[in-house]
Amino acid sequence: MNSVDIDILALSTYLKGGFVMENRMKEKMVNGGSVLGTFFELGSSAAVECLGIAGLDFLIIDTEHGPFDVESSLDFIRAAEVRDITPLVRVKDTTRPSILKMLDIGAKGLVIPCIETVDQVKQIVEYGKYYPIGRRGFFYARPAGYGFKSFAKDMDQYFKVCNENTLIIPQCETKGCLDSIEEIVNIEGVDGIFIGPYDLSIGMGIPGQFNNNDFKKAIDRILKACKAAGKFALIFAGNTEAAKRYLDDGFNGVAINMDAAIYINAFKSIIREVRGIE
Repeated sequence: MNSVDIDILALSTYLKGGFVMENRMKEKMVNGGSVLGTFFELGSSAAVECLGIAGLDFLIIDTEHGPFDVESSLDFIRAAEVRDITPLVRVKDTTRPSILKMLDIGAKGLVIPCIETVDQVKQIVEYGKYYPIGRRGFFYARPAGYGFKSFAKDMDQYFKVCNENTLIIPQCETKGCLDSIEEIVNIEGVDGIFIGPYDLSIGMGIPGQFNNNDFKKAIDRILKACKAAGKFALIFAGNTEAAKRYLDDGFNGVAINMDAAIYINAFKSIIREVRGIE
């Protein structure tokens, strides 16, 4: 399926009255449910559709480590909209263009890496939220139908809907972010925290030592800070066992591995089974 096909399907949905600016992932979490997703690395609209068909709640289009940028991410977001899977984007850095452009093309949330300071997060909120929370540059972007959707007719309503339905989620993966986590989660405009366990363990000087007591205390500290502030807590998990444990611990959502790794593991398992390899 190419981008033209996706636009036709999206237009059809819009004409039926269902193509509105909403964030199903957020709605599910607000109502007490947990959400499951994965990091998107395969890089095709068909792959996005498959993740939606599988029943995942969200995907994270990875422009930090993945090769994608604005134009390709737009196609992936369109595909996600068709299959009712919430598209998040992990931006490549904390700059204004990285924040602004991904929201303008329709990302329902941003995971922001490399956070070190409270001031960085305040700047991100300024870039990513409209008045009165932030100072996001005004534009009747694609999610607003370029100004033709009903919620965009009134500017105050437009700002309110965008602020409520686009998630700003700093990624806690550095010692600096961990040390300031209680202050960061209480910043207005921060909707939640996403934990990157690998980089966080490296930042703490204990690479990959996920059973280390100091690391476990750090994860618990972040989770408690999110709960106390009424913000969402999300985390990366390498496998289903870890994912279930995190949900049992009270995390609102888990990104399970990345689609490329799951794809490879599935076929490796098929090959072993067919060839009788133990």
